[in-house]
Amino acid sequence: MRARLALTAGPAALLLAATLLPSSSARAASTGPALVRPASARVALAHTAPARASGSRHDVVTWAASADRVGDAAADRGYRMVVHTSVGGREPRVRLSNAFGDRPLTLDSVYAGIQSSGAALRSGSNRRLTFAGARTVTVPAGQTVLSDALPGSLPTGTQLVVSVHSPDAAGPATGHGMAMQTSYTAWGDHTAREDASDWTDTIGSWFYLDAVTVRTDARTGAVAVLGDSITDGWQSSTDLNRRWPDHLARRLQQASTDVKGVANEGISGNKVLADGAGQSALGRLDRDVLSQPGLRTVFLFEGVNDIKAHTGVTASDMIAGYREIVRRAHAAGKCVVGATVGPFKGWPEWDPAAESVRREVNEFVRNSGEFDAVTDFDHVLRSPYDPERVLPFFDNGDHLHPNDKGMRALADAVDLTSLDCATGPRSPAQPRRVAR
Repeated sequence: MRARLALTAGPAALLLAATLLPSSSARAASTGPALVRPASARVALAHTAPARASGSRHDVVTWAASADRVGDAAADRGYRMVVHTSVGGREPRVRLSNAFGDRPLTLDSVYAGIQSSGAALRSGSNRRLTFAGARTVTVPAGQTVLSDALPGSLPTGTQLVVSVHSPDAAGPATGHGMAMQTSYTAWGDHTAREDASDWTDTIGSWFYLDAVTVRTDARTGAVAVLGDSITDGWQSSTDLNRRWPDHLARRLQQASTDVKGVANEGISGNKVLADGAGQSALGRLDRDVLSQPGLRTVFLFEGVNDIKAHTGVTASDMIAGYREIVRRAHAAGKCVVGATVGPFKGWPEWDPAAESVRREVNEFVRNSGEFDAVTDFDHVLRSPYDPERVLPFFDNGDHLHPNDKGMRALADAVDLTSLDCATGPRSPAQPRRVAR
């Protein structure tokens, strides 16, 4: 017998319509290809392929975070991670990553529920995720896996909580270091519990959780933002979802556009050309961005870390990197919106030489015609009295990262129609949009 629950989700009082099925029915109800075999099969998988549209519906990414190494894994450790969805839909699925692991990662319990407060979940919302019908999954080193679909719906703007446990994790752990969101850990397997009593330790990172997808109308698409600490949300308010891609997601939900999903693929300190804080944008483009289901457009907002590092990177080097990202995205049938690099005078690494490179790079972004559209973030952030500096009203105090008001201004500057990419990448003869 089926039991239907209506659950409120967070302060917006959004609804999760959850249909709880017996385990055998739940397996039969799971849609999409079985991408992962039970742990006993130990099947090594390449990058998880985006689910294809079935009839008039397909899978679209609703949340994502770039994979990176986040210290050493710990055996018998559980992680309860809070994430905020963008596009709503049915049959959510979770993608888990062992991209930086040097050995297989076994997860013997994975659950998804709705946050009540802190580590506590809404009563009745926490449900086990399976992988090709199995409760345990082994993720090969360097790979990702996708869960079975969870029957029910996941509304936009939900505070989704994914809990995972590994009995024997070791070696490098994969996750996302700077979440700007409080999550929780516990020793032992408490993933099935909805109360917070065992989840006593707090963390500011996500472990093993890579993306969440939902099934939506086939016309619905997503944008993935490839960026650094500004995109990652540094200096925005923790736990309030005020990163600029969060503001963008809220705009998209209210707009007459088919693009509703937002994948935040920012890594603090990330560079376009060189590894360091995460793999370079060039190195992680396929895994973090182009692999996301329902992707229409890549929004490229990187470069300041290459420029201010004073490693000899020239404007020509940066332009070559941008061109490579555009070429690969276009080859995958995705549009690319380029964003200009913001001002950072007053940051310790600023000097006239770096400023010269930034200006030359921005000239290329604005006027080369190689992007499908342009958003002029430099114009948004700079002071009219000193265009090499961030406007004080938007400056968090370090003269590089925007505060909450600046984050909102960035999102408001994006021309939402530029994200649709309904007919694919533009031809060189077509005009491009420049948004300020």
